[in-house]
This record gives sequence, C-alpha cells and structure tokens, in this order.
Amino acid sequence: MFRSLPAFGGDQRAVAEVVRGIMDGKTNNTGTLTLATGGALTTTLTDRRIGPDSVILFAPISAASYADYTPYGAFQSVVDQTLAAANTAYAMTLDTTDVSNGIALSNSSRVNVKNAGVYNFQWSGQFQNTDTQEHDASVWLRKNGTNVVGSTGFIGIPSSHGGIDGHTVIGWNYFIELAANDYIELYWSAQSTNVSLQFYAAGTSPTRPTTASVIATMNFVSVNALTNIYASSQGQGTATISHFANSTANKTYRYAIIG
Repeated sequence: MFRSLPAFGGDQRAVAEVVRGIMDGKTNNTGTLTLATGGALTTTLTDRRIGPDSVILFAPISAASYADYTPYGAFQSVVDQTLAAANTAYAMTLDTTDVSNGIALSNSSRVNVKNAGVYNFQWSGQFQNTDTQEHDASVWLRKNGTNVVGSTGFIGIPSSHGGIDGHTVIGWNYFIELAANDYIELYWSAQSTNVSLQFYAAGTSPTRPTTASVIATMNFVSVNALTNIYASSQGQGTATISHFANSTANKTYRYAIIG
C-alpha cells in the first residue's frame, strides 16, 4: 500500500509517488478480512475507503477460505436396496463418502450443502429385476422433504432371461438452486418388489472392481464469491459482510473496494 495525498494535494515528490503507484496497479483500495467464527453469519468490515455506493469484491487467500470456495461431494452405496412394497416411495440411501468439501451426508439419504448457490447433482443406479416380466421404475428429487416439480424420470428394467437377472444402469443430472444448509434426496419406486438396486462384489474373468448400487456426485456451479460472501449493507467507512455460517478459524479473504 502506498500513501495517499492530503485533500488539497501534496508536494511534487508525494504526487509523483502516488501517480507511480497507480501506474503500477497499486490503487490503494485493497485489504484483508477474516470471517467471524462461532457460527457467525455476518462479519463487520471497517475501512475508511468504503462509501455507501462502493462495490466490494472478495477472493479467498487462506487455506481455510479456499476449502469452501468450490464445494463438491461424491458418495455411493455399497449395500443392496430393496422395496418393501410396490408403487411406494422410498429414499435411495448413501452410506459411503468418497470425497467431500462443503457438501456432506446428514443422514443415510440427505445430501446437505453448506453454501448457497446453484448445484449440479448427478446420480446413477444399478437396477436389477429378478422377474420374467419387465417392470417400470421411477426416480425423482426431493428438496428439504418436498418433491421437486418435473424431476421424475421413468425407467424400464429388463426382465430376467435365460436364468440371468435383468440389469441396467441408469442416471442423469439436475441443476438445482439451494440455500445454505438445504438438503436434497433421491426417491424411487417400482411396479414390483422384484426390482432392486444392487451392490455387486468385485468380479473375475476379467478382474474388475465392485459395483455400487447408487452413486451420487454434486458440485457447485454458480459464482460463489458473489453469492456466499458479500456486502449486505454498508455506509461511510463500514460494511456488514454476510456469509455462510462460519465456525472455522482463519477464513481470510482479500477484498477490493471500487468506488
């Protein structure tokens, strides 16, 4: 940071120093902010350069702040999932976390997000049908316990044939907007209890890995620097910075004031 000039200018040397700093990109309008902890949803930023109409932009600069900068998660189920009754809604379960950053399982079926934004949720299921008749299954999305309109997909599960169960892997993705701490779930039903989601052990001839009954991945696609940390109110010399509930120390951001 270089020094600023008095309100009515300065001597030639001081003016030259400030102008040179500006030409070198040092416009004297940056600083750092560390988020309040204890589950805080806001942090007060005090900086005399802030005005009522200033634009304040943020970028993470510490390991702790980068950790939440691009949320993602990958999960799977390593157990068989069966239906107790036909034409009845059941939640698909996920029991294994492969990778997780800002997205986590809050129980056996709920995928929770820490930060608000638009997310891409992808899933696939390993369906099996032990009946000699083909059966339909349906899969849909629930957000915070409420069905998402237009999210249902219908699947035809092949019948058993030649003594071999019918198998198919089906999957697709959803773009969905979520608030902080929202959760989503996958629900499914089928025309027959002969339809299931199956986990298969590692195979031989050739050697191949296990097959998950359900796989789900989720990643953040919106511009989180604007949606998850921003000036919700401001005045001369101060601003209230709103952000996700924070309980992690040393979440530090570089900020730039424009205007």
